[in-house]
Amino acid sequence: MFRWRHSSNHQEIDSSQRADKINELKSAIGPLSGSSLQYCTDACLRRYLEARNWNVDKSKKMLEESLNWRSTFKPEEIRWHEVANEGETGKVYRASFHDRDGRTVLILRPGKQNTTAADNQIRHLVYLIENAILNLPDGQEQMVWLIDFTGWSLNVNVPIKTARDSINILQNHYPERLAVSFLYNPPRIFEAFWKIVKYFLDAKTFQKVKFVYPKNKDSVELMTSYFDSENLPIEFGGKANLQYDHEEFSRLMAQDDIKVANELHSNKKLGHDSNGYSKAEVAPEPVAVASPAS
Repeated sequence: MFRWRHSSNHQEIDSSQRADKINELKSAIGPLSGSSLQYCTDACLRRYLEARNWNVDKSKKMLEESLNWRSTFKPEEIRWHEVANEGETGKVYRASFHDRDGRTVLILRPGKQNTTAADNQIRHLVYLIENAILNLPDGQEQMVWLIDFTGWSLNVNVPIKTARDSINILQNHYPERLAVSFLYNPPRIFEAFWKIVKYFLDAKTFQKVKFVYPKNKDSVELMTSYFDSENLPIEFGGKANLQYDHEEFSRLMAQDDIKVANELHSNKKLGHDSNGYSKAEVAPEPVAVASPAS
């Protein structure tokens, strides 16, 4: 089975060295309080160190930028009803299935773009990234993206600035949260857009992007290595006939919003040291999203 391997410039260190690096980063960032304290668990610090090849100074800079971003953007406070209009067409949603490693899957369908306000589009994406993290099973810290290009054209494409801002948020403020992203059967015209967008990706993120073509044997084998074809939707080469139901998905998101609000309230009241909203280290059981078509 295919497994992601880091690039050759990754610094290999053993478990005791990792623990030392985490403690060193803790000391470097100094005392924290409130949501920053809740966010900076050992697992969180490890992800930032991993993203910067265990360089404490670079990890500290990255983490401080994320804490500043979270203090202003407040991703943990976004609620579904605030961004639900963005999800009416199912352009981004959490799938009802997982990959073979049990990781949460986000499905993106850029051809179903239905709005023009970039700020709200980004809030919608951030909400769903946070929700994907919320629903990670125990022992998993990463998600998988499946991008379906059915119906995509330059007319419905997001502006370059919006794409750049979205990429920046994913790779700089959610380090090591993406396991792999599959771009399924992109049209030839997408190549022009990709030539620009790929320069916004750092080396680690770039190598996690996989182009998949249904008539290419290696592509098919790659998808099979990550997904059970019985669970994978037809539009990604699988056998499952799934449809996005906005009303049902909204109901599930509202339930998760209650879960988030209760967790935030509990952390504030009891001073528990979790990672704030996302609960990646003590994740609840995944919740089904889309129902098979009747």
